[in-house]
Amino acid sequence: MISVFIVDDSALIRALLTEILSKEEDIEVVGTAPDPLVARDLIKHTNPDVLTLDIEMPRMDGISFLKNLMRLRPMPVVMISTLTEKGAPATLEALALGAVDFVGKPKSDMSNSMELFSEEIVEKVRAASKANVRALENVPRATSSADVAKPAIQKGLIAKSGYVIAIGASTGGTEAIKTVLSDMPENSPPIVLAQHIPANFSKSYAQRLNDNSALHACEAEHQQPLLSGWAYLAPGDFHLRIQKSHDGYICMLDQKEKESRHRPSVDAMFNSVAELGKGHAVAALLTGMGTDGAKGLLAIKRAGCLTLVQDEASSVVWGMPGSAVKLDAHTEIISLHKIAKKIVANSMFAKKI
Repeated sequence: MISVFIVDDSALIRALLTEILSKEEDIEVVGTAPDPLVARDLIKHTNPDVLTLDIEMPRMDGISFLKNLMRLRPMPVVMISTLTEKGAPATLEALALGAVDFVGKPKSDMSNSMELFSEEIVEKVRAASKANVRALENVPRATSSADVAKPAIQKGLIAKSGYVIAIGASTGGTEAIKTVLSDMPENSPPIVLAQHIPANFSKSYAQRLNDNSALHACEAEHQQPLLSGWAYLAPGDFHLRIQKSHDGYICMLDQKEKESRHRPSVDAMFNSVAELGKGHAVAALLTGMGTDGAKGLLAIKRAGCLTLVQDEASSVVWGMPGSAVKLDAHTEIISLHKIAKKIVANSMFAKKI
């Protein structure tokens, strides 16, 4: 039985979450609170497996409470977020502080919003109950370019011509991707990224990646050329695929049907990378819930390219990487902090003098 404690200043949201979660046979709501100050002693008493936490609350906001919680009593937390551009920075900060995932508040103007919200909160609470919150303890907490030690150009090394790096992730992936990119040199081959993220969040997330690495990170645009030293993030609600052009590769965006239940889909991006051919790519599948990316990673491996899977110990959720291992889609299982070094070793070579 998964025990859940709900912290939200809205009595309506507390009642709604309680009703949704209590319907599940494997979930029990053990308590609720209108703000973190009321919640503190109750959490100690109820000892929940998962906490749902609102961001905007009186007396103490969710971010401040999360900082204290992860320092004193680390536990799986699912943030209840406003899915707007304005709400994105706070939600991304919560993930950086150690929250496992987030769920957007239901929209009153959408007839199917409540059903989708119910499915998502149940799914993410279940995933959070199995999450490895300790995996984030050694992840750098830098949140601005001023805090980042920029990797220097690796002298004597140049990116392999016609080479692409592809990285996919989901739950726990916002920090995992940031960790890999922060260890990449500014002269690396172009990097394409698929992270499960809402439409209003991807622009803010791309900016955060840009601020925390030596690379130029951006939200990918349709038919945008791929350049060395750049990282291209699939926009929320768009698939990102790579296509050959007359002088290199370009980003192709579309809103075709979801693949592996997602858009953007890691499988969609990986399958397009597999078509580039042997020796033209390296792919890494990072932490995430579900199976997205496993089949696409296998296609890249079969195309004769290096495929990396984040190990279970450093993953927040070993769903996507574990699914890839079951398919034998990996060349190597590797710790998060070693992935960038492995990519660099495979995608760059010594320049002849």
